[in-house]
Amino acid sequence: MKIHFLGAADTVTGSRHRIEIGGVCLLLDCGLFQGYKTLRERNWAPLPFDAAKIDAVVLSHAHLDHSGWLPVLVAQGFKGPVYASPATRDLAEVLLLDSAHLQEEDARRANRGGWTRHHPARPLYGTADAKRALARIVPLAEGRNVRVGDVRIGLSTAGHLLGAMAVTLQSGGRSLVFSGDLGRDDDLLMPPPKRLDHADVLLVESTYGNRLHPPEHVQSRLGDIIRATVRRGGSVLLPSFAVGRAQALLLVLQRLRAAGEIPTDLPVFLDSPMATAATALYQRHRRALRIPAREAATLDDGVTFVGKAAESARLTRSRWPKVIVSASGMATGGRVLHHLKAMAPNPRHHIVFPGFQVGGTRGASLVGGAREVKIHGEYVAVKAEVSHLEGFSGHADANGLMAWLRGFASPPERCFVVHGEAAAADALRLRIQDELGWHVTVPEHGAMIEV
Repeated sequence: MKIHFLGAADTVTGSRHRIEIGGVCLLLDCGLFQGYKTLRERNWAPLPFDAAKIDAVVLSHAHLDHSGWLPVLVAQGFKGPVYASPATRDLAEVLLLDSAHLQEEDARRANRGGWTRHHPARPLYGTADAKRALARIVPLAEGRNVRVGDVRIGLSTAGHLLGAMAVTLQSGGRSLVFSGDLGRDDDLLMPPPKRLDHADVLLVESTYGNRLHPPEHVQSRLGDIIRATVRRGGSVLLPSFAVGRAQALLLVLQRLRAAGEIPTDLPVFLDSPMATAATALYQRHRRALRIPAREAATLDDGVTFVGKAAESARLTRSRWPKVIVSASGMATGGRVLHHLKAMAPNPRHHIVFPGFQVGGTRGASLVGGAREVKIHGEYVAVKAEVSHLEGFSGHADANGLMAWLRGFASPPERCFVVHGEAAAADALRLRIQDELGWHVTVPEHGAMIEV
């Protein structure tokens, strides 16, 4: 068995792991690099192998840092199946088409505004590329297996996001388990990750490998923020991932309203067509959620969905107190940038980032105290209050990761810590080594290891 670590090996983004097992070549995840420019430039780098020689791709879940490079892989010659859970298939359609649209729009805007060093600016991929990639996805339900050559592929619930799965590969009496992104035992929407009992080789994520979730009660704190902001005549902007985080925010806002902790007539806007589509998918796949079906069905009660760009522009110009949930979650693109541009200079407003912010993003800069940010080629002053609600994170923290690892009945021959910044990955490595006594490594980007 050979593992080629092509992404998420020295960073928390760009998940891609090429596996040679049982005479078959598989790619676990096919994600975009996000964050710092040096990482984003990897999205444009040529593949170190022939895409046509990949027999199949397996997606752990639909987030773009796990699925967003799939259109490029297909454009470069990949012609095999892409296996994913049914919910991941549905969410990937929303995410990939939106990603392609945003890239096309950003390229057009950059060309019109002249704030690009590339002439002309071009997207990494377009809508047609995304559609070709989506056509290759084959739904694979949990509890069922599919064979690619002599390799058996199975999925098991990972929590974290609707449809998220850990991946198990079996061939010749040996197995490899890839955790994907693991969720929390106390997640608002998703059930806890399923414990697995055996792996000869294990790839485990480490996003929160050096951190514990704060003991804050996110519903209570968000309620405090909204009440204080409305009292001073301001609005609350929640930059949110359109899939997962937006639905968790809607759930909390509904609970705050029901408890009388925020005004029942306070306008709530969901300004993200992708989040609107994803909310419908969460309601369609409500059996996969941990909340009662009634709560899933009422996630969007009293919420105004903002569809057209002109409606979003009018919302940006409005002055009354309100709550706006808009993508993207790290303020790297999308409609939230227009709201951020309008609201950041006004000290009455409050910008609340619910969840992890990758280094190099606008969200990370703002949470870090930046007093100005560059948006659409211009520097915008930041006078609004900025808060970070880490309690909304959908990732297992360091103790949660260790609890999942302790579910294995015996140590794997090799354990590789992936999908984490250097400090997080090494902290988890040390805990696995010291507390479990396993043979554990943090691989470098581009490393090829035979196990």
